[in-house]
Amino acid sequence: MNMFKPINAKTPKEYIEKIDEPRRSEIQSLYDFIRKTVPSLAPYIEVGMLGFGKYHYKYPSGREGEWALIGLASQKQYISLYVCAMADGQYIAEKYKDKLPKASIGKSCIRIKHAADIDQKILGAILRDAVKAGGLGAR
Repeated sequence: MNMFKPINAKTPKEYIEKIDEPRRSEIQSLYDFIRKTVPSLAPYIEVGMLGFGKYHYKYPSGREGEWALIGLASQKQYISLYVCAMADGQYIAEKYKDKLPKASIGKSCIRIKHAADIDQKILGAILRDAVKAGGLGAR
Protein backbone atom coordinates (compact mmCIF):
# COMPACT_ATOMS: atom_id res chain seq x y z
CA MET A 1 0.00 0.00 0.00
CA ASN A 2 1.22 3.48 -0.79
CA MET A 3 2.11 5.48 2.33
CA PHE A 4 0.19 8.48 0.97
CA LYS A 5 -3.26 6.85 1.20
CA PRO A 6 -5.35 6.48 4.36
CA ILE A 7 -4.45 3.32 6.24
CA ASN A 8 -7.24 1.00 7.26
CA ALA A 9 -5.95 -1.61 9.70
CA LYS A 10 -7.30 -3.65 12.57
CA THR A 11 -4.05 -3.99 14.53
CA PRO A 12 -0.92 -1.89 15.05
CA LYS A 13 1.16 -4.56 13.28
CA GLU A 14 -1.14 -4.46 10.25
CA TYR A 15 -1.05 -0.64 10.22
CA ILE A 16 2.75 -0.59 10.10
CA GLU A 17 2.93 -3.38 7.50
CA LYS A 18 0.72 -1.38 5.13
CA ILE A 19 3.17 1.55 5.01
CA ASP A 20 5.77 1.63 2.25
CA GLU A 21 9.46 2.03 2.98
CA PRO A 22 11.25 4.13 3.99
CA ARG A 23 8.36 5.50 6.09
CA ARG A 24 7.52 2.04 7.49
CA SER A 25 10.87 1.81 9.28
CA GLU A 26 10.44 5.30 10.71
CA ILE A 27 6.94 4.56 12.04
CA GLN A 28 8.18 1.22 13.42
CA SER A 29 11.07 2.93 15.24
CA LEU A 30 8.73 5.54 16.77
CA TYR A 31 6.21 2.82 17.69
CA ASP A 32 8.98 0.81 19.40
CA PHE A 33 10.26 3.91 21.21
CA ILE A 34 6.80 4.80 22.51
CA ARG A 35 6.21 1.21 23.69
CA LYS A 36 9.58 1.16 25.46
CA THR A 37 9.21 4.61 27.02
CA VAL A 38 5.61 4.35 28.23
CA PRO A 39 4.83 0.61 28.36
CA SER A 40 1.69 1.26 30.42
CA LEU A 41 0.00 2.73 27.31
CA ALA A 42 -1.47 -0.18 25.38
CA PRO A 43 -1.30 0.24 21.58
CA TYR A 44 -4.40 -0.05 19.40
CA ILE A 45 -5.97 1.45 16.26
CA GLU A 46 -7.84 4.73 16.74
CA VAL A 47 -9.53 6.32 13.71
CA GLY A 48 -6.96 5.11 11.17
CA MET A 49 -3.87 5.78 13.28
CA LEU A 50 -1.90 4.14 16.06
CA GLY A 51 -3.23 5.03 19.49
CA PHE A 52 -1.47 4.47 22.82
CA GLY A 53 -3.41 4.44 26.05
CA LYS A 54 -7.00 5.56 26.42
CA TYR A 55 -8.34 8.18 28.73
CA HIS A 56 -11.88 9.18 29.53
CA TYR A 57 -12.74 12.81 28.98
CA LYS A 58 -15.71 14.86 30.04
CA TYR A 59 -16.11 18.48 29.03
CA PRO A 60 -18.21 21.10 30.83
CA SER A 61 -20.67 20.89 27.92
CA GLY A 62 -21.44 17.34 28.99
CA ARG A 63 -19.73 15.74 26.00
CA GLU A 64 -17.67 12.74 27.03
CA GLY A 65 -15.91 9.74 25.56
CA GLU A 66 -12.59 7.96 25.27
CA TRP A 67 -9.59 8.91 23.17
CA ALA A 68 -5.93 8.04 22.72
CA LEU A 69 -3.48 9.79 25.01
CA ILE A 70 -0.78 9.47 22.31
CA GLY A 71 -1.38 9.04 18.59
CA LEU A 72 1.04 8.20 15.78
CA ALA A 73 0.09 8.55 12.12
CA SER A 74 1.78 8.38 8.75
CA GLN A 75 0.46 11.34 6.75
CA LYS A 76 1.08 12.28 3.13
CA GLN A 77 3.79 14.87 3.81
CA TYR A 78 4.87 14.07 7.36
CA ILE A 79 4.61 11.91 10.46
CA SER A 80 2.17 13.14 13.10
CA LEU A 81 2.55 12.56 16.81
CA TYR A 82 -0.56 13.56 18.75
CA VAL A 83 -0.03 14.31 22.42
CA CYS A 84 -3.50 14.77 23.90
CA ALA A 85 -2.52 16.25 27.23
CA MET A 86 -2.03 19.56 28.99
CA ALA A 87 -0.02 20.62 32.01
CA ASP A 88 -0.37 23.93 33.84
CA GLY A 89 -2.84 25.17 31.22
CA GLN A 90 -0.47 24.54 28.30
CA TYR A 91 -0.51 21.83 25.64
CA ILE A 92 2.43 19.56 26.35
CA ALA A 93 3.53 19.49 22.69
CA GLU A 94 3.65 23.31 22.62
CA LYS A 95 5.59 23.35 25.89
CA TYR A 96 8.50 21.66 24.08
CA LYS A 97 8.29 23.73 20.87
CA ASP A 98 11.67 25.44 21.40
CA LYS A 99 13.35 22.05 21.85
CA LEU A 100 11.97 20.66 18.57
CA PRO A 101 13.42 22.94 15.87
CA LYS A 102 12.73 20.53 12.98
CA ALA A 103 9.10 19.97 13.97
CA SER A 104 5.93 21.88 13.24
CA ILE A 105 3.89 22.13 16.44
CA GLY A 106 0.20 22.91 16.74
CA LYS A 107 -1.47 22.52 20.13
CA SER A 108 -1.40 18.74 20.57
CA CYS A 109 0.22 17.77 17.25
CA ILE A 110 3.91 17.38 16.47
CA ARG A 111 4.61 17.06 12.74
CA ILE A 112 8.00 15.84 11.50
CA LYS A 113 9.35 14.81 8.10
CA HIS A 114 11.50 12.00 9.51
CA ALA A 115 11.79 10.11 12.79
CA ALA A 116 15.36 11.44 13.14
CA ASP A 117 13.95 14.99 13.26
CA ILE A 118 12.90 14.54 16.89
CA ASP A 119 15.37 14.14 19.72
CA GLN A 120 14.47 10.92 21.56
CA LYS A 121 15.39 12.43 24.92
CA ILE A 122 12.87 15.23 24.33
CA LEU A 123 10.25 12.81 22.96
CA GLY A 124 10.68 10.65 26.07
CA ALA A 125 10.05 13.68 28.29
CA ILE A 126 6.95 14.58 26.27
CA LEU A 127 5.55 11.06 26.55
CA ARG A 128 6.17 10.86 30.30
CA ASP A 129 4.61 14.31 30.82
CA ALA A 130 1.52 13.18 28.89
CA VAL A 131 1.12 10.08 31.04
CA LYS A 132 1.48 12.18 34.18
CA ALA A 133 -1.10 14.72 32.93
CA GLY A 134 -3.60 12.03 31.99
CA GLY A 135 -5.18 13.53 28.88
CA LEU A 136 -7.18 16.53 27.67
CA GLY A 137 -10.35 17.11 29.65
CA ALA A 138 -9.61 13.97 31.68
CA ARG A 139 -11.88 13.30 34.60
